[in-house]
Amino acid sequence: MDTSVSRPELLLVADAVSREKGIEREEVLEAMEQAIQKAGRAKYGHEKDIRATIDRRTGEVRLSRWTEVVETVENEETQIPLAIASKFQPEIKAGEYLVDPLPPIDFGRIAAQTAKQVIVQRVREYERKRQYNEFKDRVGEIVNGTVKRTEYGNLMVEIGSAEALLRRDELIPRETFRNSDRVRAYIYDVRDEPRGPQIFLSRTHPAFLAKLFAQEVPEIYDGIIEIKAVARDPGSRAKMAVISRDASIDPVGACVGMRGSRVQAVVAELQGEKIDIIPWSPQAATFVVNALAPAEVSKVVMDEEAGRVEVVVPDEQLSLAIGRRGQNVRLASQLTRWDIDILTEAEESERRQEEFRRRTNLFVEALDVDDVIAGLLVTEGFHTVEELAYADPDELIGIEGFDESVVGELVQRAEAYLVRQEENLDAKRRELGVTDDIANLGVFTNQMLVTLGEKGVKTLDDLADLAGDELVEILGSDAIEEDAANEIIMAARAHWFDGEEGKPSDQEEG
Repeated sequence: MDTSVSRPELLLVADAVSREKGIEREEVLEAMEQAIQKAGRAKYGHEKDIRATIDRRTGEVRLSRWTEVVETVENEETQIPLAIASKFQPEIKAGEYLVDPLPPIDFGRIAAQTAKQVIVQRVREYERKRQYNEFKDRVGEIVNGTVKRTEYGNLMVEIGSAEALLRRDELIPRETFRNSDRVRAYIYDVRDEPRGPQIFLSRTHPAFLAKLFAQEVPEIYDGIIEIKAVARDPGSRAKMAVISRDASIDPVGACVGMRGSRVQAVVAELQGEKIDIIPWSPQAATFVVNALAPAEVSKVVMDEEAGRVEVVVPDEQLSLAIGRRGQNVRLASQLTRWDIDILTEAEESERRQEEFRRRTNLFVEALDVDDVIAGLLVTEGFHTVEELAYADPDELIGIEGFDESVVGELVQRAEAYLVRQEENLDAKRRELGVTDDIANLGVFTNQMLVTLGEKGVKTLDDLADLAGDELVEILGSDAIEEDAANEIIMAARAHWFDGEEGKPSDQEEG
């Protein structure tokens, strides 16, 4: 009995599908084999291990049943005992397969339809896999596509043989596209999802602007000029910081181009979005000043720990520095990654005077001195009584009008003030009911103990019941770090395990 049938037309179909869908010929043939296998199982039994092969040269189709040779049969449909199999093939061993050729299938209408569905499904899976592999490494590229359809304001864009999603919130405000319109966008994400690869596009992403400049400015494409940061208010305004690796090339001028030709090409693509191109600087203060252009800056005060910068501008420059609805300072903050506070020179002067008065009054009240001496101390940079009490006497004697007797008296008064302050805090701590057990841990100042008492932490058990982050929240991150807070809490819990008074009962622990 002939167990094979020659079907050269299968090879022609596989070649046609491979060319049309852009997938490998081998993958199409594998899909056909699976379709024939499915039809074979429908005829000979779904539980049996039916396999089909297509000869890659002649198109000859072979169908066979594979039965595993085992010592002990667990599935009679797919397994056969070694004793029986050895009668057919004396050399066969357990773990090998007994292969029985089957007569070719005469595809009826139902079988042909089933085979077609399997092939279509497999081809679709291969096509999705190919699309994902093609685009997964293209994240960060700009692509050109055609709007295929609109769904609830979102655009489905055809890019080559794939379809991408351009969501409404990734479109520049007020821009509209119709079906068949050409669109240029940035691939910012590609995900392999059950329904197929999802390609996400954007026209508002900051990197879209950077990639557009890379297309317009050869120096950026060649790596001579580097775009260090971009901040955008899509459709309205953007800021871009650039630096040149070649001292002879002006990075700003190269990006602007002759008579603004290069920057205007990008502006036109972004629907008239105004672009400020500024030189990047490794010095944070200089970079902040550049980022606030076109506003002029008089003074910059950096607070690196808080990540904040205070910028002082002339009174007439305030509106320019802030920008319409705060746009200029907001973009500058995004660009530099610093929180920027804008002050006018008048506001800064008023605040400085208020700070001077506050510190002067502190020294007047604490040391019982007149305004002149207190003002001199503030002018020389003393902010607190503690700084004065522990200052080097030689440093104080260097102040105009101060001699050894004056300095000695001031230091003595400062030390006495600190003692009184500690006594007052200790008394307040006791009044709040904070026990000596907590004070004796030796890790809290009297001010901290008062703060704990005000928050209801008065005994070792109260302290032991806290988590590290809760203690940091009570005292403030400036006063204590979380690692140290955890160590303190563990020390407070030590008495639970020593059998001391205050150990929770079994019922409480449960």
